[in-house]
This record gives sequence, structure tokens and C-alpha cells, in this order.
Amino acid sequence: MREELKSTIIVWVEPDFSNNYLLMGKKIIKPLLVGILILWVFYLVLPAPVELPPLPQSLKSTEPGDTVQILGISAYYTNLSRQEVINFYQSHYSRSSLFNLPLITYRLNHPPEYFRELIRATQQVTYFEEIIHPLRESLFVSGFEWGNDPFTSPEKRVKNKLIINGREYKTKVTLIERNSNPIIRLIVTGGIVCLSWWLIKEAKDMLRK
Repeated sequence: MREELKSTIIVWVEPDFSNNYLLMGKKIIKPLLVGILILWVFYLVLPAPVELPPLPQSLKSTEPGDTVQILGISAYYTNLSRQEVINFYQSHYSRSSLFNLPLITYRLNHPPEYFRELIRATQQVTYFEEIIHPLRESLFVSGFEWGNDPFTSPEKRVKNKLIINGREYKTKVTLIERNSNPIIRLIVTGGIVCLSWWLIKEAKDMLRK
């Protein structure tokens, strides 16, 4: 009896994990994006910071241009340094009035000339900073240090001395708050989300071609 030998060939096929990783990535990314969006909306509707406190060891200006001419303006004569002023207001402006929750905050250092373009053309400043909550509100902090005025020669700076009620001050600090409507914030965010979704969709279509 003839015996037939049969051979069996075993082929090892390496499993393709790429599709599995892709599916896992999609499952993780979508909830992650939704979570980020929910947190961002919560950030946008949080109440604004509490009312700005008076600058310590300073005299509040009662000049009409520092009280009623511009909405949200206030000004102080002080001997505090620039860094002391900025740190004081950033610490108070970086949290919501709701449970003192932190707000996304960063600072911009603008050229002093920008103050004249944006706020008041006739006022001198030697520094101009902005404390920002993205897509929310801003606090502009400007200061005029008469002894450090780069636009006036040293021998002529004395004529700009700040003497109020017989007391000399080094700096006049001007604060301006700019707030926004929460509904407008949400509309802008919705527009950004829709535009981003459309751009991603168009990019995918182009790659498929």
C-alpha cells in the first residue's frame, strides 16, 4: 500500500495593529475634545473677577478724565514700582469671583505709544501692559514715571513732577477694564469650532485625492 505523505505549510502572518491603534486613538480623541470644549465653555461663562481694589499706599485721582470720560477707568498716584503695581493687580485679576476659581491669564507688554492710539492721545505713559483672559476680558495697566520718561530729556523731566496736595509721587498709574458679553464669547467660540471642523474636513478630502 502506497503511503502518501502530505506536508502542511504554516504561514505566520504578523498581526496588523495599525488599525487597532487608529480605532483606539479615535475613541480617545473624541471624548478628549468634547471634554476640552466643555471646560472651555465653563471658563467662558465664569463670572468676572471681583471689583478691582484700590492700589495700596496710593492716592486715587479725582480728575474728570480719570473717572467718567472713559468707561472702566481709574487712576492712582503712587510710589510703588512698576512690578509691584503689575503683580498686585494680576494677583486680583487672575481669579473669578465664583469660588475664587483661577482664570487663564497672560500678560502683554505693549509699546507706550500704543496707549495714545488705543486709549487717549494726549496722555503720556512710560509703560503699558495688558492682563488678558483669552476671549473674555482685559485689564490695561499703564504708568507714567516722570523720572524715567524716555520721551523727555533728563534735564527737562523735572517739569513733569507729580505733586498732589503737597506730596510728590513717582508714578501715575491708569487702569482700564474691558469686559465682554458671555453670549458673544460663546458665539465666537462656536464659530471657531465650526471653522476648525470645516478646515479639518477639507484637509482630509484633499489628502484622499
